[in-house]
Amino acid sequence: MQLHPALLRYFSAVPRGSVGIGTGVFERVGTRKRWLWPFLRVMQRHGAVYAGWHENVPFTVRNRTIAGKALSVRTLQLPDGKWVMKDAVHSRPHGTVVDQIGDPTTLAVAFTASVDKGAYVLRSTTLGLRWRRLRLRVPAFLAPVVRLRESAEKLAGRQRVALTVDMPLLGRLYEYEGTFEYRIEEETS
Repeated sequence: MQLHPALLRYFSAVPRGSVGIGTGVFERVGTRKRWLWPFLRVMQRHGAVYAGWHENVPFTVRNRTIAGKALSVRTLQLPDGKWVMKDAVHSRPHGTVVDQIGDPTTLAVAFTASVDKGAYVLRSTTLGLRWRRLRLRVPAFLAPVVRLRESAEKLAGRQRVALTVDMPLLGRLYEYEGTFEYRIEEETS
């Protein structure tokens, strides 16, 4: 199965001197589990995950390719102000995709990638946490499962992104889902 042409463009390297820009709305973002918010605030400060819950959140994403890595900056316009999430994605042999999230990196997630009905689908295989000099790989039996699905909408020019983080016994820990339009344009200083 082949990736939808719009997604192929989105996941291809952004040409040097250009930037990929997406604008859209997250229908929902964060977690409803208030007991998680204090832990997530630490990661929120580093631009990894948002500690809260909101619906209908406008966002922009700016993508660049530098040294073989896809660098993304997502800016969410939350009711209490803007929040920025940063990540760097690169591929490893055998189809593994690694996403380093936060600045500095706070979460690192390795994924297997596949294509399903033209959509790009990622499922986590390992998850690691970083705090200062401490690096902790979460054992597989404890690690939450992260799933990401990027698909092309029937409405031309729009894409849908849906991410979920689930854990046995605890259920849904985190999520975001929304649609956006994407274009590539020449970078301006």
